[in-house]
Amino acid sequence: MLQTLVERFPQFLLKTSAYRGQDTAVIKREGLLEMAGRLRDDPGLQCDLLMDLTAVDYLKYGRSLGSAPTRSTPSPLPYYMKPKPTTEIWERAVSNETYRFDVVYHLFSSVYHHRIRLHVPVTAADPVVDSLTSLWAGANWFEREVWDLFGIRFTGHPNLRRILMYDEFQGHPLRKDYPVNKRQPLIGPTT
Repeated sequence: MLQTLVERFPQFLLKTSAYRGQDTAVIKREGLLEMAGRLRDDPGLQCDLLMDLTAVDYLKYGRSLGSAPTRSTPSPLPYYMKPKPTTEIWERAVSNETYRFDVVYHLFSSVYHHRIRLHVPVTAADPVVDSLTSLWAGANWFEREVWDLFGIRFTGHPNLRRILMYDEFQGHPLRKDYPVNKRQPLIGPTT
């Protein structure tokens, strides 16, 4: 699958990787709609299901022990079998300082039973990507959740409004710089 993307969309790809059977492509946001449409409509790919859409905030990534870019991968073997240690290195294709967020899409093909993960890096100054609601209706709820919790906007979304927090809520609670002890405005009955 990655080879097909490399051949058809070299201008949009920043990085591709395959680790333990999981294909990942880091792409420019300008190519998201075109590439997602190709993944869905191409007869050889047919990624007809948007399994998940979420975001990652890399504000403090690699700056604390708990977010070190190199972590030991736990073994699926029982404790008495002495597994071989494997080290997984998490590297981004872009700078954490420039691109604070990644919007992450998980696509699945129910025909070929393969999946792919797309990462779209976005900046904190302009956290906007194209909406995929025109390709998958289920993207509507996922995109509203990402907007509500991370503050990433989706161009072309039919109804981008809060889905988990109330309308008067200030800020986006899953951002790394959201103040934990922030007091929110009290709301009461409207009638």
